[in-house]
Amino acid sequence: MGDNKDWEASMRWLKDNGLTIALLSLFAICIVGQWISGWHVALEDARRHEQPGLSLFAYAASPQFLSSVFENWESEFLQMAAYVVLTALLIQRGSAESKDLADPDRDEHLERQAYQPGAPTILRKGPVWRALYARSLGLALALLFVASFVMHWLHSARAAAEEALEHGEAPLSVLAYLGDAQLWFESFQNWQSEFLSTAVLVVLSIFLRQRESPESKAVAAPNKQTGE
Repeated sequence: MGDNKDWEASMRWLKDNGLTIALLSLFAICIVGQWISGWHVALEDARRHEQPGLSLFAYAASPQFLSSVFENWESEFLQMAAYVVLTALLIQRGSAESKDLADPDRDEHLERQAYQPGAPTILRKGPVWRALYARSLGLALALLFVASFVMHWLHSARAAAEEALEHGEAPLSVLAYLGDAQLWFESFQNWQSEFLSTAVLVVLSIFLRQRESPESKAVAAPNKQTGE
């Protein structure tokens, strides 16, 4: 009897958290794929330069690999932070990705809403905590962007320094590398694609549908309907 309850509880947990589990599983598959394929590229590059190649685990700690990882994370967190904040301020008429200005402001009078059943306790700790919590998602994503950018910068500077030394050149300092075109080329090439893909999603959601997705309007909803 107990085993059945444990099994049902496990299945319920998997169902309740299926979206996160699926996304993290895909992330794990992809980053392992990036790690292994990047290692093979590094080995081939070392062979062409008649240098010893790194082991698989040494490559995982190399600035080349870590720079590429944080370069991508940085652009994703920038996209999400900008999206969360901009959708709070701006609208796109007819898009499922936009709020509808005709709807009442759901977050008015937070000092009263703080005492509703189930409301987060932090809302009752005063106006400063309410103001911070009311913007905590955008702030958290912005901080993750900054942290990822700093890690991308530091590891990219290490990679550039190693390459400069291999060619007998004087490497830039970490601070000087912040003004190097290579760092900003790596960043902007990812940032532009994130903003383009988000803009495409916003516009396509006006006219197209994905059944049962919260990122889409109902299949039968009119094109002019804004929001879900």
